[in-house]
Amino acid sequence: MATLKVLIVDDEVIIRNGLSTVINWADNGFTVLAPAASAEEALKRIPAEMPDIIFTDIRMTGLSGLDMAREVKQQYPEIEIIVISGYDEFSYAQQAMREGVSDYLLKTSRPGEIIEAAVQARERLLLQKLNQAKQEEQEKVVNRGFLRRLLASGKPLDDSASNELWERYPELCLESMGSTLQIWILSVYPLEEKGELTIGEQHSVLGTELTEEVGGAWLEWHGSLLLLKRTEPNREWDRVASAIRNIESKHGCQIMAACGQPVSSVQELHIALSTALEASSYEWLLHSEQIIRYEEIKGRHGIRTVCSIEEETKLSSLLRSGQSSELQTWIADLLRRIRSQSQATPASVQSYLHSLIVSAQRWLIRSATSIGYTSPVTVEETYDIRELTKTPEKVLMESLGVIMKQYHDMVSTTSPVQRAISFIHEHLGQSLSLQQVAKHVHMNPNYFSEMFKKETGQNYIEFVTQAKLQKAMNLLRETPAKISEIANEIGYEDIKYFNRLFKKWTGQTPSEYRANPEFCPSMD
Repeated sequence: MATLKVLIVDDEVIIRNGLSTVINWADNGFTVLAPAASAEEALKRIPAEMPDIIFTDIRMTGLSGLDMAREVKQQYPEIEIIVISGYDEFSYAQQAMREGVSDYLLKTSRPGEIIEAAVQARERLLLQKLNQAKQEEQEKVVNRGFLRRLLASGKPLDDSASNELWERYPELCLESMGSTLQIWILSVYPLEEKGELTIGEQHSVLGTELTEEVGGAWLEWHGSLLLLKRTEPNREWDRVASAIRNIESKHGCQIMAACGQPVSSVQELHIALSTALEASSYEWLLHSEQIIRYEEIKGRHGIRTVCSIEEETKLSSLLRSGQSSELQTWIADLLRRIRSQSQATPASVQSYLHSLIVSAQRWLIRSATSIGYTSPVTVEETYDIRELTKTPEKVLMESLGVIMKQYHDMVSTTSPVQRAISFIHEHLGQSLSLQQVAKHVHMNPNYFSEMFKKETGQNYIEFVTQAKLQKAMNLLRETPAKISEIANEIGYEDIKYFNRLFKKWTGQTPSEYRANPEFCPSMD
């Protein structure tokens, strides 16, 4: 506690000056104000000087010390009052206690006794302030619990809930024309170590400082800090932004803030929350913006939610290469392109990135099948899909890195022919010669041709043709791509030749197969 202020009130100049100067107040942690010569003078000075402890005589010209004590206690109940009188009468002491006086001393008391009375008064004040602070904090905790339950319901408030909100948070009342309520979601990222404070304690410190500067109410909300405040017209959000910057500077942290749609009725509080949460979900997409406003993102339509064939092909090539650094570069470039798209939304980004991971998982399963890998291939998702819009680079690298490792573990246990088969399937759009494939698996072409026929039961040309046409059948069945596009996808630029070859092997033209794929005999 800071140094306490002491006011001495006595109409005898010798007494008041003696009490002020004889006793060593400063060494005991007290500051003595200029003494007052009457109760009337003291009552005039108290509002401006606000003493913590008053020493007063009882009998004085004008108002008595007890009359003054009564008025002081009515207006400032926290002030400690100690009577120091020349009358040792029990009746005076009784009356003094009734008026809220804490102690009763005689003017014949030694300086040590007077200091001791002041020290005891200080201890009472300290205990009183501690109890008051504890009670106020308990009330704030209860109020925050009420506000959390109210917001978590996601429903419009009824009259009873509205009235209770105003009772607990009168500073939120919409009193003036144009006033609105607005919710802010703040994500706090420490830049410096601040002792051993927990996340909850950090939020408590920052929330308290923020509401002291801009008003409103705060509470923790799923790892973030939620601020609910009344706003006035004329860019009120600038005031909050300034307060956030001040807190960042003071505490060495970074705060990403998002504000929802202002609402003019407490019944629309659920709208204020949902729009604030929507704005905060753009934190990764709009990482360069320290404040994200719902009005700025509400019109976005999203990006495509499925990766393209070209992207699948590039991704499978990267996974097959086993080069983590190249995969990381590709992911970083991909995410930069996504961030640059003005219509990107968290939901569409999540779906798009999820489609990339699913594509990689399917590629791994197809690769295992193509090389005759006998062990089961597991492609379980080990991440929370919501993290794709919060830490996408981390999730993509971890998920795709696992698939990359699984693939290389898989091919390392397979024969050269099986590795060749995998290579063929991954390059069906190219005209790979037997010599090229043999070179890829480090084998003599003639020996490779013999081994290939022995393990597959087909010669090289037959196997490649069947693999190309099987892929064409899959594309005809699963995609709306044009037949010419599918032919090019598997390395046939001459559409007429492709049609003849397809019918020779399947008994149907590509168009007939697309219309009735179930009537085509298996090529296996």
